Amino acid sequence: MSLFITCPVADVERATAFYTALGFTLNPEMSDHNVSCFAIAPEQYVMLGSREMYTSVGATEELIGGPDTPSKVTVSFDHPSREAVDELTDRAGAAGGRIGDTDDYPFMYQRQFDDPDGYHYSPFWMKPDAAPTA
Repeated sequence: MSLFITCPVADVERATAFYTALGFTLNPEMSDHNVSCFAIAPEQYVMLGSREMYTSVGATEELIGGPDTPSKVTVSFDHPSREAVDELTDRAGAAGGRIGDTDDYPFMYQRQFDDPDGYHYSPFWMKPDAAPTA
């Protein structure tokens, strides 16, 4: 099953630059001036569409938040190491994202960042030697 997460953005060009800086792969066949499609993992994509495009496919303008609206979801994904989590989060900050908390639990390390449109991400690394939790 493929997964597509569609996010309305204020500026498709700015969003495209941000996600390119994160190292995600742009799918040019599914992108144009109204939307950019990025592969974030095999068969998993984030679609960054203009607010106009987003409202035209079933949403209403009143339901679309903006950069000052807290994200209603957190997109979390695992990385192979603590360093990989730090590298992605550092790239997000360098590209204009807002860096949030760092959580270093006995079983997991995670960081938080928001993209320029306010979408919340929480990359994490599961510690391989952590004791199982009950």
